[in-house]
Amino acid sequence: MTSTVKLPAATHRKRVVPQSDLEAASTLKLGEDQNTHTLSLSEARLVINKVLENKRRGGKKYDEPEYASPTLPWMDFICPLKREREYGGLTLGRNLTKTLDYLEVFSRFKDEENIKAVERLLNSHTELEMFERSQLGSLCCDNAEEAKSLIPSLQNKISDLDLQELLDELTKLRNFVE
Repeated sequence: MTSTVKLPAATHRKRVVPQSDLEAASTLKLGEDQNTHTLSLSEARLVINKVLENKRRGGKKYDEPEYASPTLPWMDFICPLKREREYGGLTLGRNLTKTLDYLEVFSRFKDEENIKAVERLLNSHTELEMFERSQLGSLCCDNAEEAKSLIPSLQNKISDLDLQELLDELTKLRNFVE
């Protein structure tokens, strides 16, 4: 004999959004990282692959404690803990393997020439912060409305018409063939 207990209807309360959260979204506030150079996913993929290619050509083992350049602090992140994948004779760690897999899937631009063209195009819009430019290069939104909803700080910086022109130019640079 099974008894069923009827639960009361769920009550819903409207969530009050703190005003400070709305303000933070409409104005880009990154603190001390405000002027830090940021990369799109495609640029990050290109940089990591270039570093690995230079290491491979240099004949250095990937897990050597000395890095190719002391100016690349993110190299600490990709130092291998567990070995998983070979890359041109280099054994890559689990974190780097996952990062490369992610970037391979989500990088919108694969060719180096297209990545450089995108960077030139985005850098020509000096009214946008570096973070906003890298996000536009990574997200590749279809229209200005989508871009402004995903990157709210664009609202008062660029007109919908200018933003749509920029997005159309980015779309032209994309290579949809695998």
